[in-house]
Amino acid sequence: MLLEIAIFNIASASLAEKAGADRLELCENPADGGTTPSYGTLKIVKEKIKIPIFPIIRPRGGDFLYNDDEFAAMKKDVELCRQLKFEGVVTGLLKADGSVDEERTKQLTALAYPMEVTFHRAFDRAADPLAALEAIIACGCQRILTSGQTPNAFDGKELIKQLIQRADDRIIIMPGSGVRSDNILALAEFTGAVEMHSSARKKVSSAMNFQQSKMKETIENISVNTDEIKKMRADLLKYR
Repeated sequence: MLLEIAIFNIASASLAEKAGADRLELCENPADGGTTPSYGTLKIVKEKIKIPIFPIIRPRGGDFLYNDDEFAAMKKDVELCRQLKFEGVVTGLLKADGSVDEERTKQLTALAYPMEVTFHRAFDRAADPLAALEAIIACGCQRILTSGQTPNAFDGKELIKQLIQRADDRIIIMPGSGVRSDNILALAEFTGAVEMHSSARKKVSSAMNFQQSKMKETIENISVNTDEIKKMRADLLKYR
């Protein structure tokens, strides 16, 4: 049973690794649901972290319908991640009708090789999840990150279980979104999933001694809850 943790900065990468994460999904901009990290972040995290890292390839927040320039940027980012020797990337592309953009996904999968490719929660916006499953398999992706087309993976557990059964070991179905220590074991047991995804996210106060009161803001940073990661790892050890 593998535990993947989504992280949004360099400090969180080290914390998650030390707490027992098996793999990291590396993103920036949590308010947008995660976008492609900068070159500097990619380089430093790859140098510091020993466990597998999958950067997200997503040029912006919002929907997953990309124009030609955005797709060109995604291809460049995949090439960069391959050059930096990451173990995989995470991406997802849809057409306007809610179907998987198979042509472009196949291009990114080919560019990524020998890296693995995870199709992220763009899947949860697909019009037909079972058709999307078959399309993503045909594109050569190794896994799908999904919350079962609901905001919370535990609420989507029936579809996740169906997807795992339908996939029949042709692709990994990885539940994610709202996965925490109080539900991870039950979700794994119900669905039969062999990989789980969580951000274990928490907010931490800024270390700034001075903050400009006239700005009327509370500055907080995103980090990971290491106790939560340790609890999830301990729970997954019970799942055989």
